[in-house]
Amino acid sequence: MNDLSRHASRLRTLAPSCGPVRLIGVDGHAGSGKSTLASRLSAALGDAPVLRLDDLATHEELFAWVDRLRDQVIGPLSRGENAHYAPYDWTARHFGPPRTLEPAPVVVIEGVGAGRRALRPYLARLWWMELGPAASWERGRRRDGPALSTFWDGWTAAEEAHFAADPSRPYADALVRQLPVGYEWLEGPRATAGANHSVTHRDPPAAAY
Repeated sequence: MNDLSRHASRLRTLAPSCGPVRLIGVDGHAGSGKSTLASRLSAALGDAPVLRLDDLATHEELFAWVDRLRDQVIGPLSRGENAHYAPYDWTARHFGPPRTLEPAPVVVIEGVGAGRRALRPYLARLWWMELGPAASWERGRRRDGPALSTFWDGWTAAEEAHFAADPSRPYADALVRQLPVGYEWLEGPRATAGANHSVTHRDPPAAAY
């Protein structure tokens, strides 16, 4: 069993945080590797559902999606019901057909702002991708290419303002660094509050996931 599988096993033992569901937040700067980690965690959990916050945001509301999340996702899951949300189409610039999100034992929420103030009360754990903004944004720009450079200019300003007003990292249970192979895990600020040390774990190569 690899380290990510061990983390997944521990998540299953947590007390439910949103009705019958254990919500796991994966936050960090855009381009830091959240989507990849969330996908690998989902696989380690036996294909646990993943809600990607890019599906709730829009061009006009990069971070003003809290009401949609509460009404379409948090509310139903807290009652043990299927959630239904309409993912935003970033190319067509409108919401698409609804998707269903089942109240599975563990549900992963990934995206910038997954650990924001309004969402934290419903999270069983919060993981933060430990990569600084400059390096993360450079990765994101390189991934998306020059055609989206104007979008990235607006995004980085909005993200900087968001985290200045509503930071997530201070409340993270774990800090996760993506390595050339696998991940490095550090106890997060929340877990180490009042402590003077941290514990590091290293995952085996990503191919083992």
